[in-house]
Amino acid sequence: MATNSPRELALSLVSATRDHPDLTVKLSSLRQVKDMLFSTEQPPPPSLVAELVPYLVDLQFSNERLVRKLLVEICEEIGLKLLDYSPILMPVLLLLAKDDDPGVARQSILTSMKFFSTIVEEMAFQFHQHGKVERWAGEVWTWIVKYKVAMYSTLLEPLSMGTRLLALKFLEMYVLVFTPDTSDSDNPTEGKDHALNISWVSTSHPVLDPVAVTAESNMFLFSLVDLLEPKNSLPGPLTIAVVNCLAAIARKRPNHYPTVLSALMDFNANFEAARGAHASSIHYSLRTAFLGFLRCIHPAFIESREKLLRALREMNAGDAADQVLRLVDKMMKNNGRALRDSRLNKVLNFSRLSNL
Repeated sequence: MATNSPRELALSLVSATRDHPDLTVKLSSLRQVKDMLFSTEQPPPPSLVAELVPYLVDLQFSNERLVRKLLVEICEEIGLKLLDYSPILMPVLLLLAKDDDPGVARQSILTSMKFFSTIVEEMAFQFHQHGKVERWAGEVWTWIVKYKVAMYSTLLEPLSMGTRLLALKFLEMYVLVFTPDTSDSDNPTEGKDHALNISWVSTSHPVLDPVAVTAESNMFLFSLVDLLEPKNSLPGPLTIAVVNCLAAIARKRPNHYPTVLSALMDFNANFEAARGAHASSIHYSLRTAFLGFLRCIHPAFIESREKLLRALREMNAGDAADQVLRLVDKMMKNNGRALRDSRLNKVLNFSRLSNL
């Protein structure tokens, strides 16, 4: 009996995934396709991958949630290893991010977050190294913009809380990536562990215009701030997540700190009447955010100490605030002493060398 070629076998497995009435067979067939695509012993030829991807993409419309969830896993492996397929895969992730099944939606958003950071880093690295980017970069950027807008709308839709919280994490990452970090290196280095940031990207980049994406990031920060307005009536867990999100952005990007501090101070003064049963949990998240700001030694945070102290004392957290300040002041003194010692050692070493 003639043995099926890899192409024939793969196409028959995809067909079984789509058409077979038994879910077990569907999942088994799709897992075999996955194994074929990512085999290290017998990697499939690029032509077979190119032929299979459109068939796999059609599985986003499967009635079986486990098939859709496994499809997301396959999209992740294809997209992270073969970035030129990302313009085909991002629309799939966009659709499945609002899947009726919360597990599928959450998996899709998590995969999209990995796609986002990998794609933007690759676009920055390509231009830095070669002075140009591949054609897929412009195509996938269009989908990333659509995805970002969809994530914001997800926050206000009656979807599962887990899905909405992940959508918020995506937007937090988006704002952080496209807000300049002056402490970061200006040049991306492939293969190193670093935090992706727009500071890497050249002003002449053909896809990522740093000025434009930074301005858009600023607008999205204000959109996140607006979520705390009473008109949005967010549920308690999501309100707490928004407070934590804004606090994280402020700590990591101090140029956003004045905006975030003002928003959280205003919210602190007005939230109890609007949030009733969740007031104590929200109160604690605000307390934690303000104490976290006191721990920061950036000049912008130091300047706001009195304002933070007043707010924390009104929240009956004055003792905790005083303890944080003592620890921070002690740390700053120790750091200053270490810096002076280091400078003195350099002077002494230079003097010794000069006398040789």
